[in-house]
Amino acid sequence: MWKRYCLVTRIEEALEWLAKEKEKARVIAGATDLILEMERGGRKDVETLIDISRVSALDTISLDEDGWIHLGPLVTHNQCATSHLLYDRAYPLARACWEVGSPQIRNRGTVAGNLITASPANDTITPLMALGAVLTLRSQRGERRVPLKEFYTGVRRTVLAPDEMLVDIAFPAMRSSQKGTFVKYALRKAQAISVVNLAVLLDFDEQNIIQSAQITLGSVAPTIIHARSAEEYLTGKVLMPEVILEAAERCMGDAKPISDIRGSAQFRKKITGVIAKRALQAIAGGNEREGMPRVPITLSIRKMNSSLSESIVFEEHSAPPIICKVNGEERVFHSGHHKTLLRLLREDGLLIGTKEGCAEGECGACTIILDGMAVMSCMVPAPRAHGAEIVTVEGLAQGETLHPVQKAFVEAGAVQCGYCTPGFLVSAAMLLKEKSKPTRGEIVQAFSGNLCRCTGYYKIVEAVEKAVEKGG
Repeated sequence: MWKRYCLVTRIEEALEWLAKEKEKARVIAGATDLILEMERGGRKDVETLIDISRVSALDTISLDEDGWIHLGPLVTHNQCATSHLLYDRAYPLARACWEVGSPQIRNRGTVAGNLITASPANDTITPLMALGAVLTLRSQRGERRVPLKEFYTGVRRTVLAPDEMLVDIAFPAMRSSQKGTFVKYALRKAQAISVVNLAVLLDFDEQNIIQSAQITLGSVAPTIIHARSAEEYLTGKVLMPEVILEAAERCMGDAKPISDIRGSAQFRKKITGVIAKRALQAIAGGNEREGMPRVPITLSIRKMNSSLSESIVFEEHSAPPIICKVNGEERVFHSGHHKTLLRLLREDGLLIGTKEGCAEGECGACTIILDGMAVMSCMVPAPRAHGAEIVTVEGLAQGETLHPVQKAFVEAGAVQCGYCTPGFLVSAAMLLKEKSKPTRGEIVQAFSGNLCRCTGYYKIVEAVEKAVEKGG
């Protein structure tokens, strides 16, 4: 796939590589989108990947003295979904991040990457547009600040120059007079791309009259758009039922969708009105935060990535070994630098318990633990393992003693064909590390990224409950 993989430890090194390679290089952190494109034979122009996931202090969420919230370029969707600051002061973004993919994908995927991918169906762009986000772009030529509304020039097209990287996402924190939410309509409850999504941010005065309205729509135009007629109509009004209905109708009129595999243009228009009505009714009733857990399950016990003492470059024909700890033992891989981590573990490490099901982050059969986080190994470049700690299904047992969830799967009869079982076991084991006594709902949350074709999930969930009863 790639010819050169650069694990850098400083932003300056990333900018040096960008200045040198330009269009042939891409900065990655989670790489959840780019890896899939390259696996499918796309992005043949990309030869150099610049991995910034080991650069320190880029994964912070902070509030400055002027009331602006800042997200570093390594902030993941799970960090946003579990951030108290965002839940309280930027709820539409926190909700959108929780709606992305699965826990495994949210552990790797970053908000910055979501913005740069520039799909009109991406979930985080919509709330950030409503919140008035501004991006800071940096190159060796200097820095520039670009309002998010000016960042996109079309479908998957941005103003980002080939030698630039996104180093900061900033937006004003919501005031006490503001209320907002995010609503997504998709074809399933998890692991789904938006058919339509919508973010609402309303500012009220003391008489509950709307002083300003921001309504942004995703997946209904080439880029994220504002529902301008609905915003103008709502300003100066109270959220009465008839006002909500008219605003929803205007949102439908503002949408300019196309037909594709996920839905027709006519269907998308109709759904735009439906979710606009739901969002406005929720805000009017004060229950816009219902449905999202206050502390979502992340399948993670660590937020910081493992550090490196110095940068390392893996060239196509002269690569240093990938040295990492797998299941408690040091492993040295002299090959496999051009592969995904899934294939490195299976083909070079001979750890075949980790399965390839879909090879695109949909099924969860390849779930492993990477630096304390459950991830889909099919979406991780193999060189990212250098200096990391990895646990596969083979590492769950302690010698001849099975892990409690392994025992429970046997006792509950939670296995049929068994192909998906390693991924479920790893996710379950990570869940019990994160929370010793999860509820049934939290167990279901934890498995939202793991698919099973045989059991109907009942015995799988029952097995985890048995493990919890016995003390995990």
